[in-house]
Amino acid sequence: FNFHPWLYLFLVPAIAMRLWAEERKSGSIELLMTLPITRFEAVTGKFLAAWVFAGIALLLTFPMIITVNYLGEPDNGAIVTGYIGSWLLAGAYLAIGSCMSALSKNQVIAFILAVSACFLFIVSGFPMVLDAFAWAPQWLVDAIASLSFLVRFDAISKGVIDLRDLLYFLSLIAAWLTATAVVIDLKKAD
Repeated sequence: FNFHPWLYLFLVPAIAMRLWAEERKSGSIELLMTLPITRFEAVTGKFLAAWVFAGIALLLTFPMIITVNYLGEPDNGAIVTGYIGSWLLAGAYLAIGSCMSALSKNQVIAFILAVSACFLFIVSGFPMVLDAFAWAPQWLVDAIASLSFLVRFDAISKGVIDLRDLLYFLSLIAAWLTATAVVIDLKKAD
């Protein structure tokens, strides 16, 4: 599970890059927006479809659990929480990627924007980044450090499900999906 944040840094934005960019490029977004659903329902539907796809890809690693259990006696509780944390992390990446896809008509640009934004969320807790904010008040440094995906994901993948970590991922997903709906509203004239 330690490699999942880095693996997802490229895999999940690749899933998300077509969510809205291709709709805008091909012009099919007009048809989608004339359906009797709200913009937020369209955003949520596309996000959930991509999140289920990422979840299926994650579940396809299940044979490794069987192998590890056959060869030894691992902590299956930590494995289950690792899967939960990994799925939440994929959801956060997808929500960011969805917003970046809505910003662009080009899938490659959406991919690059999503990778860059997700990378910033990963490294925000690194000491090198926090040292760059040595001039800032401590509350700001702590706020920047608390944005890090790695800090939240590491706690969950070690078997500790804290309500704050769950709320972090779920609120991050909700915020980025709301931003996606706002971007689609603003770009509907394009």
